[in-house]
Amino acid sequence: MNKKQLTILVALALCSVMLLSACGQAATPAPTEPPPAPTEVPAAPTEAPVPTAAPTEAGPCLTVGALYGGPITDAGYNQAMHEAVMDIKKNIDCVKIIEAENVPDEAGATSTMENMIQQGAKLIIATAFNHQYPALDLSKKYPDVKFEHAGGWEMGPNFANFFGTPPEGWYLMGQAAGKMTKSNKLGFVAAFPLGWTSTFVNAFELGAKSVNPEAETTVAYTFSWGDRAKEADTTNALINQGADVITMHVDSPSTVISTAESRGAYSIGYQNLAAQQFAPENWISGTGFTLGSKLTWLASTVLDGTWKPIFLRCGIADGCMAIAPYGPNVPQEVKDLVATTQADIESGKTVIFQGPIKDQNGEVKIKEGEVLTDDAMGSVDWFVQGVNGSPK
Repeated sequence: MNKKQLTILVALALCSVMLLSACGQAATPAPTEPPPAPTEVPAAPTEAPVPTAAPTEAGPCLTVGALYGGPITDAGYNQAMHEAVMDIKKNIDCVKIIEAENVPDEAGATSTMENMIQQGAKLIIATAFNHQYPALDLSKKYPDVKFEHAGGWEMGPNFANFFGTPPEGWYLMGQAAGKMTKSNKLGFVAAFPLGWTSTFVNAFELGAKSVNPEAETTVAYTFSWGDRAKEADTTNALINQGADVITMHVDSPSTVISTAESRGAYSIGYQNLAAQQFAPENWISGTGFTLGSKLTWLASTVLDGTWKPIFLRCGIADGCMAIAPYGPNVPQEVKDLVATTQADIESGKTVIFQGPIKDQNGEVKIKEGEVLTDDAMGSVDWFVQGVNGSPK
């Protein structure tokens, strides 16, 4: 092969290589799987990128801290308060809720509320009896935070309290119990000998007496808001003494009601409308807190700057409490009686604690023409005639 032929062959080979290379770059197939994530953070761009999405949401319009003495699934007081607090979020979507359950003691309440405030809470809702004074003390330390306590009596520049008006419900349930009892013996399981407990017991007995003069109420204490073993023992003891209608003032009514149901005794619930589930046969009725609309309103006043410390009490007519559905064995005449009395209470025709009213010893506690006021109900230390047991 001469030199000219060799040069031609080399040129043809180079052209072939270049053509093959161009064809290979023309269409690279898409990968069948996404590429692996980078193992190193890529370098920051030298220029600010143009945003392709809307900016992140603004923070909450209000942070609310709520604490409860027991579990929020107790079918009782704590669950009722939890449901009311969560209604704030349902009604005002931009609100953030911080919750803490099972905080029964004062020391725990103080640290819990401090932590909520550090997270930005501007409204604290303290729901347990033992929360009142820790909340009151913190209200002085944090004047820009609003504090609301359930069922208390203390007031301050940024501290107030709210609650339902349970006495009217207790009077109505007393009437139902007075009509349903066959032994004329009613049992009342109570946590502690407190002023409000005495008021509830008195309203219950006055209601029962109004339709059954022979009805008596025996009170027994567990000295705990949530000791299920003591609640069962106390319920059984009352039934063993002849009580055929049982009610209670403890955090969760479930144990008292289920124990009464197992013994064939009637039961009347309190705190939460969910209590009926524990007594499918012998349930009479009950009352429960439905405070969601009022807590929503209180939160809205914090938001718009119109919040003021008020002693808020509201009842069945205001939507703050409700009567539970009746059990299967309650006659229509009992339902009608309760409905009529409820209307009379709302119209002012019936006043529950209107004198004269005497205590167990026959001493006049409310004189004729006088009425026990709302602010005095929390300090009642006496039982009306017809109640067995000690108020102290």
